[in-house]
Amino acid sequence: MLDLYRAIWKATGTGQIVLIFLSLGAAALAALPIDYQKRFINRMGEGATFDELVQLGIGLAGVILLSQALKWALAYRAGVVGEGAIRLIRRRAHERAIENENAPSRNVGALANIVSAEAETVGQFVGSAVSEPLLNIGTLISVIGYIAVTSPGLGIIIACIIIPQALLVAFTQKQVNALVHERVVTLRRAVQTLARPDYVSAASQTSADFDRIFETRRRIFLWKLSTKFILNILNGAGLIVVLVYGGWLVTRGTTDVGTVVAATVALSGIQQPWRALIAFFRSLSVVHVQFELLRDAERTSAPASNASR
Repeated sequence: MLDLYRAIWKATGTGQIVLIFLSLGAAALAALPIDYQKRFINRMGEGATFDELVQLGIGLAGVILLSQALKWALAYRAGVVGEGAIRLIRRRAHERAIENENAPSRNVGALANIVSAEAETVGQFVGSAVSEPLLNIGTLISVIGYIAVTSPGLGIIIACIIIPQALLVAFTQKQVNALVHERVVTLRRAVQTLARPDYVSAASQTSADFDRIFETRRRIFLWKLSTKFILNILNGAGLIVVLVYGGWLVTRGTTDVGTVVAATVALSGIQQPWRALIAFFRSLSVVHVQFELLRDAERTSAPASNASR
């Protein structure tokens, strides 16, 4: 995994620095809309004037506009960095094809797969390799930290909801990674077989590979859907606990309604970055396998004079 990130940083280091700053800026603003909603509710209960509500609305609008502007810039720059990586991979594959034009071991099927599918997958990941986890982890820290400061008890509850989810996702991802590796390797073997002149003699092997890919994908779906089901159950249970405990705090006068509402909003708000993190680590497992295959193809196809480059 470190080799993948070393290659990413070597190829796109400057672009990644820009993405890091944009990600940190967007994450830092994540808790501000929740704070404004809390202030809205509390001020309405205290009999706020229309002008005060308008001022809060203007402040909230400013935060939303700034946050969306940062996310727009982040998405655009990530896309540009990713497309640059795709172009680089395709150029390297093209160079290797020219250098090995007359080589008897030249594999047209593997080359076509690299230029079309694998370059897209790996290149698109490069644009989000650092910014995606940084943005989402930063958002989680920002939101949970805000709730923990305003109401430590509610913050602990939300943290306790996240921890078992993280353990579950880590366990599931380990299983999915192995299945993804099997699927990618099998798919590449099938594509290479289809490009062979004696394809007909190997048709039974290709058919078996297709069946193996189907079964692997079925098991991946089973793991993903089961994990999603359990995560949704945990989130529902967490919402109930927050409402019950928060309502009890309100009746005792130790917190206000706005804080409880902010906690429920935060619990709902952290689901999107949490799901994005899960999707990111799933794509990371796929890209890591494809990166290793690309690197192996680079080494095996490089002429002896360039093998160490």
